[in-house]
Amino acid sequence: MNKPILSILDYSIIVAVLLITLYFGLKYAKNQKTTEAYFSAKGRVPSWAIGMSLLATLISSVTFLGYPAEGFANNWILLVQGLMVPIVLLGTVWFIVPLYRKVIGLSTYEYFEKRFGNFARYYSSIAFVLRQFSGMGTVLYLLAVALSSMTGINTYWIIIIVGTIIVTVNLLGGIEAVIWLDVFQGFMLFASGILCLLVLISTIDGGIPEIWRVASENGRTGFGPYDLDFTKLTFVVMAINGMFYAIQKYGTDQTVIQRYLTARSDRSAIRASLMGILLTVPVWALFMFIGTCLYVYYTQQPLPNEVGPNSVFPYFIMSKLPMGVVGFILAAMVSAAICSLSADLNSLAAVGVEDYYKKLRPSKVDNEYLKASRWIVAIAGLLSMLIGFIYVELGSESILGIIFTLYAIFSGGIVGVFLLGVFSHRANRQGVNIAIVICIIFTAYAFLTSTEVEFGGQKMILLDLGDFNFTHHKLMLGVYSHLVIIVIGYFASLFYPKPDLDKNLFFSGWRDGRRAKKKGEELNDE
Repeated sequence: MNKPILSILDYSIIVAVLLITLYFGLKYAKNQKTTEAYFSAKGRVPSWAIGMSLLATLISSVTFLGYPAEGFANNWILLVQGLMVPIVLLGTVWFIVPLYRKVIGLSTYEYFEKRFGNFARYYSSIAFVLRQFSGMGTVLYLLAVALSSMTGINTYWIIIIVGTIIVTVNLLGGIEAVIWLDVFQGFMLFASGILCLLVLISTIDGGIPEIWRVASENGRTGFGPYDLDFTKLTFVVMAINGMFYAIQKYGTDQTVIQRYLTARSDRSAIRASLMGILLTVPVWALFMFIGTCLYVYYTQQPLPNEVGPNSVFPYFIMSKLPMGVVGFILAAMVSAAICSLSADLNSLAAVGVEDYYKKLRPSKVDNEYLKASRWIVAIAGLLSMLIGFIYVELGSESILGIIFTLYAIFSGGIVGVFLLGVFSHRANRQGVNIAIVICIIFTAYAFLTSTEVEFGGQKMILLDLGDFNFTHHKLMLGVYSHLVIIVIGYFASLFYPKPDLDKNLFFSGWRDGRRAKKKGEELNDE
């Protein structure tokens, strides 16, 4: 396949989007005079913008490239995780949002400390940091590989340029710049996805009926297999994993929780969360279906042998779309990565300052913490670029599957800690600390006895215990880690005194407060 050449118009559009990105950083730079403004924007952001920001935070180049690649190569099973998000959160977001807005200052993991002590806080924040860095490296890798194949620009230079822009926006504009950039990117994302889908449908002979027929006959539709088998990727495995993913992302993830704190009120934060949740799933489905359409399209058209699943969508964009449109699509792809990574960097800096720097250097003036925040942004940006370089060297065939696996491994039972903290008055610090230690041991065992590496031309398991190896699918590892925390944490807590804590830390406290408020309103009406 010859190296593609972009037109001047395409390059102009991409450069324009990059300049707009920097503009957002400069526009809000004057507001970033305190750590509160830098990380939570002092309630200056409307709920609809926060909702779009949540959408853009969860939609990155992983969605832009990973989902079409998966839809091209397989059926829609990896979409099941996303489909579980609204099912779970429509019943939980009502109390999760006000809980955090009431009991924490900035760091999500402050809640874990108030509920279970320092060990729980640092364990959960470290797990978050590991997830963030693995995900950020993946986003940079996917974007760099795709743009390199489309433009011929060196992969490493793409990572450096995009990474530098992301760091600059964060250093200048803080969370306010990130959110308004997310709004801009959200509209670009919708427009580019719908545009690509319409072009595909219009160019496939037979249209939608033919797409459905060919895709169905070749196993590119549906969410199966539906076996009750935890050793392979099935609908049941993805559904269970998706339920825990939903709680973890919207109930324990700093990137999302920080958005709750930027809203003007609890109601505004809840409205923003619902908007983000209800928009995200259709976008995931849109890009997965683009992959399905690409499969059908290339059953009717020749596809070069060297174009694999991860490259098929970029190849289609470059070879079939007119100039100008190509530039817009590439600009949307770059913008998606920048927005997602900007949110990740800002949340990492928030955790770094609140969970670590302030503990090491307490009672300092706010200006020192603001400087530390910017240093953390710069360092985290450099580290994410280095991780992107490593991904480029290693390469990957199924990047979406790897992302889900890493997320499961680094989840570390955090959902279990959160659920015990919110719903169980009996769970205490000692019991949960015991459960965390056992969870770490279990996760290490499961990972080592199920991971194959190539050594001397042969594949071997890192730690082969024969019949005692962990044989279930790696996505179940994350599920089991949460269950280990819940079960062991609760029963171990029975051997220690029941804690006497602020009722606002519990679901029951939120419920009682809501009942009291409703009763007061009824009395006023009388």
